Amino acid sequence: MDTARVIRSAGIVGAMTFISRLMGFVRDILMAGFFGTSAAMSAFVVAFKIPNLFRALFGEGALSAAFIPVFVETREREGDASAWRLARKVFTATGTALAALVAAGLVGATVALRWPALSERTAQILSLLRVMLPYMFFICLAAVAMGALNAFGYFALPAAVPWILNAVWIAAIWFVCPRLGNTPEERIYGVAWAVLVAGLLQWTAQLPPMIRLGFRPWPLRPDRDARLARMLMLMGPVALGRAVTQVNVAVDAFLAAAIGKWAAAALYFSERLIYLPMGIFATALSTVLLPLFSGHAARGDETAIRRAVNHALRTLMFVMAPAAVGLWALSRPIVRMSFEWRAFDAHSTLLTARALRFYAAGMIVFSLGKVFVPAFYALQDTRTPVRVGVWTVLLNIIFSIAFMLTWPLEYKHAGIAFATVASETLNGLWLALRLHRRLGSPGWSEIGWSVLRSLACAGVMGAVAAATQGAMYRRLTAAGASAKPAQIGAVVGAMAIGMVVYALLSRAVRSPEWNDVLTALRRRRAATS
Repeated sequence: MDTARVIRSAGIVGAMTFISRLMGFVRDILMAGFFGTSAAMSAFVVAFKIPNLFRALFGEGALSAAFIPVFVETREREGDASAWRLARKVFTATGTALAALVAAGLVGATVALRWPALSERTAQILSLLRVMLPYMFFICLAAVAMGALNAFGYFALPAAVPWILNAVWIAAIWFVCPRLGNTPEERIYGVAWAVLVAGLLQWTAQLPPMIRLGFRPWPLRPDRDARLARMLMLMGPVALGRAVTQVNVAVDAFLAAAIGKWAAAALYFSERLIYLPMGIFATALSTVLLPLFSGHAARGDETAIRRAVNHALRTLMFVMAPAAVGLWALSRPIVRMSFEWRAFDAHSTLLTARALRFYAAGMIVFSLGKVFVPAFYALQDTRTPVRVGVWTVLLNIIFSIAFMLTWPLEYKHAGIAFATVASETLNGLWLALRLHRRLGSPGWSEIGWSVLRSLACAGVMGAVAAATQGAMYRRLTAAGASAKPAQIGAVVGAMAIGMVVYALLSRAVRSPEWNDVLTALRRRRAATS
């Protein structure tokens, strides 16, 4: 892929992911209104983190990152038929292992629920976990299917598959949960069952295009295949290395459960707001980069990898800097506009905004792994990311516990968010240093000036957006607008003005990333006209 095609492909994935994030945003608004920062919501958050963490580790994280380079290499050297045979072996082996893991988890949760001294909060977490744990089986297989389709240049459908989870989830909140009882503790089980059903549908939705490309859905015994063995050897260490952010966020939820009934829910809602902008481009770019890096690595072209890393980092920072600054500057108005209704009251807004300020500042460093880690895995170097990842998770736990012990009660969950940002910053710096030693400089001076330009423009944008939001909200309320329309109008108006300011400043300082994005968009329009 050339530079423009990478951006266009990332744009396709970004568009699909953006729609999914918007649907997820609607889903989270409904969750806030129906469950707020209640004990039931926190129990669901903690229980869902476990199968969702395995999805991140052994689905989108390990299986995809270990599978794609070997699958691409097999396809280039031996053809499509051999690549699909390898895929069938992977599905058989991973499906068997996942089924055994799910069965063990269900037995363990059932036994734990019989413990006489079990607290009410822990009992609900385990009960919800028993419902949602099989989701892990289906979503991990769906992630492998996504990797195979990405390797064939199919990005749109796999990126749209998460729509299913959001659609089923939304339907369950509206139509199922109200019929399950009168308390949040009873109604939350409707969401748990929706998660399980959606996982099955996400896997089966990707089978038709795979079959058209040559995949056969029946199992194939994983014999002594050196490629499969190499992939499994890559997969083990890949798990933590690629999913450091997800592991840290899961650790955040588990630790927050010890703070109070509200803490895990407040962290969840703040975390969901940072995933909306990250999913638009950072996750999309990472999806495109792994097959791209893998192709360069298969041809032994390290120069091309360095160029791709340079361009990816500059483009990513150009997009994420204004998103991070804007979310930090408008953190409380955005939370109030998004979630404050019904069960989610003003106090819930305050608690969520406190965590969001720290998570927003970390959006830039959260994105670094989206570039560095795929480069290592394309080179089939899994040790470096996992070593760095282990230290990052350990530091996150140490920082989190330290802040939990020293910060005031209603700021302890914000301290956990701050610990994640600090540890992720070290993670990005370590990975950059290791990649430099492996490949040489990707052009750090050029990248550094690009980041400084983007942050300077974003800083001005953030100040303008904050001032604009306050002025617009006062004017709208003075004109007689009710609270929610005034909140929406002020925030959306401030964001629109901020985007215009950032675009004008980027053009004024002659940012090359601005020109790259415009060129890619023009070529895309020309190709579709």
